[in-house]
Amino acid sequence: MDLVTKLRYQGYTSTPPLWEGDTLSPFKQIELTSNSENIDDAQVFKSQRLGKLVEAFVFHELKQQDAVSWICDNLQIQKGQRTVGEIDALYDDGESPVHLEVAYKFYLYDTIANYKEPLGYWIGPNRKDSLFYKLDKLHNKQFPLLHHELTKPYLDSYHLAIKDIKQQLCFKAQLFLPYHNRNMDIRPLNSDCIAGFYISFHQIALFEKFEFFIPEKLDWLVIPHHDVDWISYPSALAIIETAINNQRSPLVWIKDSDDKLSKCFIAYW
Repeated sequence: MDLVTKLRYQGYTSTPPLWEGDTLSPFKQIELTSNSENIDDAQVFKSQRLGKLVEAFVFHELKQQDAVSWICDNLQIQKGQRTVGEIDALYDDGESPVHLEVAYKFYLYDTIANYKEPLGYWIGPNRKDSLFYKLDKLHNKQFPLLHHELTKPYLDSYHLAIKDIKQQLCFKAQLFLPYHNRNMDIRPLNSDCIAGFYISFHQIALFEKFEFFIPEKLDWLVIPHHDVDWISYPSALAIIETAINNQRSPLVWIKDSDDKLSKCFIAYW
């Protein structure tokens, strides 16, 4: 097991579900008994996309459970040459077949726009995604795909009947609050998902006496630790400014004079 994979996996396993119970979705979240030491084949986790890497982690955890019999994953439902959609995973949990959808997100609480839906305030760092949009897509596109007429032949090939399949969800997230308002009540979301804060680029001088580390995107999963190559504020500023000019909000780790570590996004907006 290589250290990079281990740290990413530990970051993933330490991220709790975004909510508990049925407050935000009629689809029950699966329960995973995470063991961050339980990696025996790092080759499984070589994905270069964060979403696919997390899927691989989830599938790995599930396959460690004695009751689970794996059926398939990333099942593409096609109409001719066109892909209608994809079912993340099908497996048997020992009681019934399960259709599982997986999501792992990074959301910032927006303070510059107004939304009709409270969940709309939770947006992606580049303002191209929101929790409200993701839930709508899950409920109205991804889960209904199981019942699409085009899906039935695929299920038949695995000897599965739609009426027997339960639909479940694995939705984990890291949440980032505004730097100047880090004590807000985020219910009904899980406060254990708060991973750090964000600050607008025009306020970055507040951190001019800090040291920085700028992880690659796959390492956004990782819990900040000291054993990295820290760089000075001026060096970090040059890298961050390039991202900001391209309307991208980079994730950084910062270390203050007391060696306290924080995880934050530098928002271009």
